[in-house]
Amino acid sequence: MPSHTSLRPEQIGEILAPFGVPLSGEQIAAFSKYLDLLIRWNQMVSLTAVNDPEEIVERHFGESIFAASIVHLNGRLADVGSGAGFPGVPLKILDPQLKALLLEPNLKKSAFLIDLCAALDLKDVKIVRSRYEDQAPNLDIFDFITSRAVGDYKRMLRWGRPALKSGGRVILWLGEQDAINLAKVPDWNWSLPVRIPGSRRRVLLIGQASNFALNAL
Repeated sequence: MPSHTSLRPEQIGEILAPFGVPLSGEQIAAFSKYLDLLIRWNQMVSLTAVNDPEEIVERHFGESIFAASIVHLNGRLADVGSGAGFPGVPLKILDPQLKALLLEPNLKKSAFLIDLCAALDLKDVKIVRSRYEDQAPNLDIFDFITSRAVGDYKRMLRWGRPALKSGGRVILWLGEQDAINLAKVPDWNWSLPVRIPGSRRRVLLIGQASNFALNAL
């Protein structure tokens, strides 16, 4: 099947280099396949408003893997509002041992995630077509909860608190003003926001429930 992207693997590697995570040839090949599949699906189903291949790699893949340059992600991860798989699938590509739950209520996006995980042969990935509010958080205990696409972060934090194990962390991709607002939410301790490479206003924010000390990153 012909490639649907004009980007060569070495180009993908160059675009992702500023995000601080060393990538193997196999991982870059996985991102190339991811890009091809995303572009094909996006022509039929609205998965992302970003259509330019370089921008997809930078904004979606790069921003997702940036978390791994700051925090050692292992164990169990719940990706809330996964959409087209960000950040859960890129983080899974980085660490095949990561056990990932992808929560996505949209039927077509969930179908894409199923196709994507099969194409990339990703193991230990559970895709649940559901809103996070409809999932009992105490059914699974996670080391990390990630979200790049949930608007009501305060509501998500109320859901996520009992879903995190002792010492577990929430990792959020959001704008600077949202990060300032979240710093005022009671019962949570936050690290200083970290600016995402190439972005003027978006930051990565990492937090723990206040009954856990925020460990050094």
